[in-house]
Amino acid sequence: MNSRILQTMNIYFSGIGGVGLGPLAEIALDAGHTVLGSDPKESLMTRQMSERGVTISTDQSGSFLKNEHAKQPIDWFVYTSALPANHPELLIAKELGIKTSKRDELLAYIIEEKGLNLIAVAGTHGKTTTTSLFVWVFQQLGMPISYSVGTTMSFGPSGKFDPASEYFVYECDEYDRNFLQFHPYLAVIPSLSYDHPDTYPTEQEYNAAFRQFLSQSDSSIFWQAIGEKVGDIANAWVLGDNDVANIQLPGEHVRRNASLVVKAFERLGISGDVIGAINRFPGVDRRFEKLADNLYTDYAVHPNEIAATIKLARELNDEVVVVYQPHQNARQHLIRDLYTKETFENASEVYWIPTYLTRENPDQITLTPQELAKNVANVHFAELDDDLWQTIQQAREHGSLVLIMGAGPIDGWAREQLANSSETD
Repeated sequence: MNSRILQTMNIYFSGIGGVGLGPLAEIALDAGHTVLGSDPKESLMTRQMSERGVTISTDQSGSFLKNEHAKQPIDWFVYTSALPANHPELLIAKELGIKTSKRDELLAYIIEEKGLNLIAVAGTHGKTTTTSLFVWVFQQLGMPISYSVGTTMSFGPSGKFDPASEYFVYECDEYDRNFLQFHPYLAVIPSLSYDHPDTYPTEQEYNAAFRQFLSQSDSSIFWQAIGEKVGDIANAWVLGDNDVANIQLPGEHVRRNASLVVKAFERLGISGDVIGAINRFPGVDRRFEKLADNLYTDYAVHPNEIAATIKLARELNDEVVVVYQPHQNARQHLIRDLYTKETFENASEVYWIPTYLTRENPDQITLTPQELAKNVANVHFAELDDDLWQTIQQAREHGSLVLIMGAGPIDGWAREQLANSSETD
């Protein structure tokens, strides 16, 4: 691998506890940089970083940033796409003449300077599981690997740089066109369904961005259905349904994601028992994660993801009770007609929670649960309260599998209820 030495920098992360910036901060620390940052609330990520000696403040007024810059000049201020343009820290960083950028520019810089071959996992659904599968298989094959994944894992930190590695595996997000910062050695696309209307006003623009991403990749692997949306791509390995590998993991969509990993290792010329390693995969947080007996949590927020995850749950239990919290009102306006009877057909009952609002247009009407679920059978409307938790407990006691779904606070709410009841798996 390339042995160029990366200049040591003092890097400040605004929002260091997030699933995007946290792993990047760990990578920068592994790569020999000085890391510090801020986040308005403590989290598992901030605690892990603090244990590694990283100075983190909950003060985002700008005073902490100023004081730290006075002690040791900050070379790079990194922030998330969610940070508003008038955020105090961002404004002060610019006043102080500090280089500012979103996270992907720094990561692309580190990958290039370290001479790593980038395996980029992009797509609408399946990115986290597929990226985590890559990391797990590399580990099981005894190969050093650097990576960044947008979740916590039982088998490693969310982000890692290993100086002995040849490859960097990255969960490459299309939101805010972040993934176009990269020129992968190998791009892997598990799925493609229109999303992020705040970044891509039309489905054509969304698909065009993926086409550009694939075109600036040295090679790529994706399913035939994706090829129909992006057109002909040079050096692409396009898979059909007959290419699904003989994998024992639960969930058809998980097995399809894992099949891409198998093909990728073939493409990379890496031998070993890849399928055996995949069949030992322990899973990752928030992706059909077991919280307790008959209680699972999943990050799914798109109807395609929802249907696939419920179908997975039915492989374990004939009675599946879904508790669903939609994410972002703007997205609901886009996908409202995709909530069909078929989306939830494998669920015995559905408890529909009001949409979690984030990055919203104040002039846009907020869709009600009743409007969104008008085509869904056996639906009940509920709130995250004691009554709902009692309903969940009763369903579990009767032997049903309860599936908590959503990207908002519903997951934290369920974990808190479990902790309060002193229940463990």
